[in-house]
Amino acid sequence: MSRAAGKGSFISSFDDLLRAAREQAEPQRLLFVFTSAELPEDSTPGQRERFEAGLGGALVPLMSVDKAPDDIRDFQALVEESGQFGRQWSVVFVAALAAGGDAGQALERMIASIKAGSPGALIPFDRQGQVLSLR
Repeated sequence: MSRAAGKGSFISSFDDLLRAAREQAEPQRLLFVFTSAELPEDSTPGQRERFEAGLGGALVPLMSVDKAPDDIRDFQALVEESGQFGRQWSVVFVAALAAGGDAGQALERMIASIKAGSPGALIPFDRQGQVLSLR
C-alpha cells in the first residue's frame, strides 16, 4: 500500500486517494495515465500463455488527463468518463501535484516512466479502484 502524503494514512483504494487529496492544505491536481496490457511481439510461448490467462504483458499508455479532486465524484465516475474515449484500459496510474505545478510536464514524465517499466511512486489502480501491486 502507499502512504498518503502528509497524513500518515494508507492508500488502499481510489476513494482513499481522493479523500487525501481533498484534505491537503495546498490545492492538488490529480494526474492520470490510463494504460492497457499488450503482449510484446518477441514474447515467448510461456508469456503468451500467461497473457491469455490475464497475467503479464507490458503496460502501454493510452491516454492521460489531469483533474482537480473536486471534479471527480468517485472512481466509478472516472471509469465512466474514461469510457467516452472508446479505449479499453486495464490499469490507471495516478499521482498528485500541487495545483501550481506543470501538469503537462508531470504527465510526460509519468508516461516515460511507465514506458520504461519503472512507475516508481505512481499509484496503480485496477478497474475497480483498488491499488495494485505490480511485480
